[in-house]
Amino acid sequence: MSNFVDYVKIHCKSGHGGAGSAHLRREKYIPKGGPDGGDGGRGGHVIMKGNANEWTLLPLRYTRHVKAERGENGGKNQLTGAYGADVYIEVPIGTIAKNEDGEIIGEILEDGQEIILMEGGMGGKGNEHFKSSTNQTPRFAQPGMDGQEGYVTFELKILADVGLVGFPNAGKSTLLSSVSAAKPKIADYAFTTLTPNLGIVDYRNYKSFVMADIPGIIEGAAEGKGLGHRFLRHIERNSILLFLIPADSEDHFQEFKILENELKEYNPELLDKDFIVSVSKSDLLDDELKKEIAAEFPENKQPLFFSGVTGEGLMELKDAIWKQLHG
Repeated sequence: MSNFVDYVKIHCKSGHGGAGSAHLRREKYIPKGGPDGGDGGRGGHVIMKGNANEWTLLPLRYTRHVKAERGENGGKNQLTGAYGADVYIEVPIGTIAKNEDGEIIGEILEDGQEIILMEGGMGGKGNEHFKSSTNQTPRFAQPGMDGQEGYVTFELKILADVGLVGFPNAGKSTLLSSVSAAKPKIADYAFTTLTPNLGIVDYRNYKSFVMADIPGIIEGAAEGKGLGHRFLRHIERNSILLFLIPADSEDHFQEFKILENELKEYNPELLDKDFIVSVSKSDLLDDELKKEIAAEFPENKQPLFFSGVTGEGLMELKDAIWKQLHG
């Protein structure tokens, strides 16, 4: 079973508000003591909190229900009841929470960020609030309000500097393993990568950037074919996109256009991102073949050639990525 989980659904319930108190003063030297009841405490919230040390929703996979504490009832001497304890659901940066109607409640973009998913019920007011000229000693108080309840869906979109885009067997996993310490599964069959992999790529002068190996696209992915939307949503959060076209492709530029079209069909805004076109497995090519392939592409989309196996062109590729990220 994969340890990368990017989708979970949890039933959440915030705390019920505490009831107000209807206490009346009963003191020896105050024969006509009036209302003395305090307000009930607010019920606990259910809160989503960003945690930079988490990178998957796996810890939440078997969490079916989350319930916050009830607020305490108000007390005498107009004491307000204690608030119910809030419940925190820690999630990776890049997590989006949606309600049962599919509407976005909020998204976590930084470590420590908090978003209330379900608000705790308000505490009821004590009888002190209901005192009037015609009712000096109200013997009633307000009950606490119910907390919110419902299902919340959590979706994780990988945050990375550069996302690898290509068909299965384009060489994405080989590239990631060549330039980082990540060890993705590599094999000669489609969809070797079933879940995203992240790697820290070392660059010049102790600099670095994050690269994401995303499951391969197939034609029709925007309509849900193959792994469909599951991987396309991860591409949304990458700063730049690196298109990988394998050297042994039958039509390099056409393959690029298919990939580009799948992104456009899913979300046209993806084409506004900066991108780099590359040809992987270039150890299979001689200089003449490289020129022929480059001639297939327009001037503004000239590909970079590299080989994750031999290391050819990797430094030039990292230079181009760094320039795009910080140029």
